[in-house]
Amino acid sequence: MERFIAERFRSFGGGLALDTGAILKYTDLIDLSIGDTDIVTDERIINAAFRDAKAGHTHYGDPHGDPELIDAVCRAWNEDFGQSIDPERILVTASSCLGMSLVMLGILDPGDEVLVFSPYFPMYREQIELAGGVCVEVPTYASEGFAIKKERLDAAITPRTKAMVFNNPTNPTAMAYGADTMRLLAETAKEHDLLIVADEIYTSYMFSEPFTPMRTLPGMAERTVTLNSFSKNYLMTGWRVGTIIAEPALIKTMQRINGALIYTAPSVSQRAAIQALHDREDIRARYIREYRERVFYAAERIRSIPYFELNEPHGTFYLFPSIRKTKLDSARFCAELLEKAHVLVTNGAAFGKTGEGHVRIACTVGRDKLCEAFDRMEKLKF
Repeated sequence: MERFIAERFRSFGGGLALDTGAILKYTDLIDLSIGDTDIVTDERIINAAFRDAKAGHTHYGDPHGDPELIDAVCRAWNEDFGQSIDPERILVTASSCLGMSLVMLGILDPGDEVLVFSPYFPMYREQIELAGGVCVEVPTYASEGFAIKKERLDAAITPRTKAMVFNNPTNPTAMAYGADTMRLLAETAKEHDLLIVADEIYTSYMFSEPFTPMRTLPGMAERTVTLNSFSKNYLMTGWRVGTIIAEPALIKTMQRINGALIYTAPSVSQRAAIQALHDREDIRARYIREYRERVFYAAERIRSIPYFELNEPHGTFYLFPSIRKTKLDSARFCAELLEKAHVLVTNGAAFGKTGEGHVRIACTVGRDKLCEAFDRMEKLKF
């Protein structure tokens, strides 16, 4: 049967696949590996979806997206960021993961190169390569605060470079980039005629300064594709709904591709997303504060453990400590942590070349579980 598998899949990576065997093996496992929020979606969102499903929103919807949701997205963007967006620049997608795949399928010809800043979300490489592109890593380092350096960025650009993916704030490093970095990327994109694919799905989890979208910078609206999701900001991971903001010609192309894959995002999920936008201020106030408190509690505990080193977190609900003091590679450290402490974290090497020597910890369990996990870690010796 393997001979029938397409060549491009034969060395295809595994992304962030869960170790299901480990989950089943340990009855007291504490799972800090997955970026799925533990809080159930706000009841108002669930009730709105139920009400609208009962009212008949259970059929195929508009392939472009529910018109009411698109209007709500445009209105919220204008209110939050002071930039007007026309409905023809919006495509509703069944998650931002699908959205990123649509972008890559829509812009890449075979051999086109896309820059990603390592450490990066592992799905980027797979989404780029599935579209026939080449994923080019631009390294950033914990010792430099994961700063994006102009000389490394310039060195990575070739005549085949077509786009760069910019995730802000960043999974896995918990870095949030400010005005200087964004200007650097914007100037580079203009100089080399590149597209910036802005993965902006953690915008509510900014700890040091307010979030600024890439497309709001001068001259960047026409060369930015913005990916948003309801999964993280609105605690709706299982609903699978997101949006793409881009120029109309690209939106039309991605809509055609989307039609061949899924036709339209789930109608009930889109109705839920309308309610999420309506209540977004209260949701941020009630829930985002909880994750911020967890992140800083976890950071304090990590810094008290001798074999860890950690940069200050600036966004998201992840932490990316170095484990180099243990003299173990990331895979071995994760295995020993699981075996000895029954705590599951993510191998940093999954996030690119500069992820090796780190692990990702997701603060997606309650503080009591975080406390128990770090109590177990403190007892370990390496």
